[in-house]
Amino acid sequence: MATTSFSKKTLGIETAEPAVTPPASGAETAFLKKPKLGGGKSRKREIPEGLWTKCRNPKCEAMVFDKELDENLKVCPKCQYHFSISARERIHSLVETCSFEEMDADMVSVDVLQFTGVAAYKDKLDAYQKTTRLKDAVITGIGKIGEHRLALGVMDFAFLGGSMGSVVGEKLTRLIEAGTDKGLPVIIVSTSGGARMYEGMFSLMQMAKTCGALAYHARSKLPYLSVLTNPTTAGVMASFASVGDLIIAEPGAMIGFAGPRVI
Repeated sequence: MATTSFSKKTLGIETAEPAVTPPASGAETAFLKKPKLGGGKSRKREIPEGLWTKCRNPKCEAMVFDKELDENLKVCPKCQYHFSISARERIHSLVETCSFEEMDADMVSVDVLQFTGVAAYKDKLDAYQKTTRLKDAVITGIGKIGEHRLALGVMDFAFLGGSMGSVVGEKLTRLIEAGTDKGLPVIIVSTSGGARMYEGMFSLMQMAKTCGALAYHARSKLPYLSVLTNPTTAGVMASFASVGDLIIAEPGAMIGFAGPRVI
């Protein structure tokens, strides 16, 4: 099909112009880009915090609904892995509601040796007391499990690795003596990296003191139940944690005289 043209005379020169006006020079031509398939953001949804928890057992790693985990006392329903819990959570799961009477709640450690290193012992105590809201690494008191009253001590690994210093040893000794005087069985739930190095020999003395109190408790024909949780090692395992009339432990808990880094 022929294109219609118009003739234009300019100074005797004849030129032909097309009927359709071409776009102005320099004008930008917009082109629609074809969307790329699969090149956008991932459709993976972020899991909101406080709804699901990933099992820490490397052989499981299942996603567990937090409410289900709480109802199962922090034990994975898929593989029975025991999550670490605080001392107060464990006491709440063991004793009857409102039956626990805490002992020596205001007892705090003192930096007798004026220990200094990367950080001063006093500074470490202040920091852990703020983060854990505990005075030291153990909570002791009298409570009830069912209809039975008992003396209960629960250690907390979150406070300086559950290490046993003068306060931990003294609180446990007083707990055992109270159980002996009242004719009550004693249960101690242990989790610890051992004796507290910041207190030197004073922490090692607690090993003999707690075992001595348990010996008097045994003379009164009263039972002592030792519960080992992950981890229980060193000076704690070498003293009161290993002399129970009955010793039970969490599945897969690390139990030993020294931790894996030492061995």
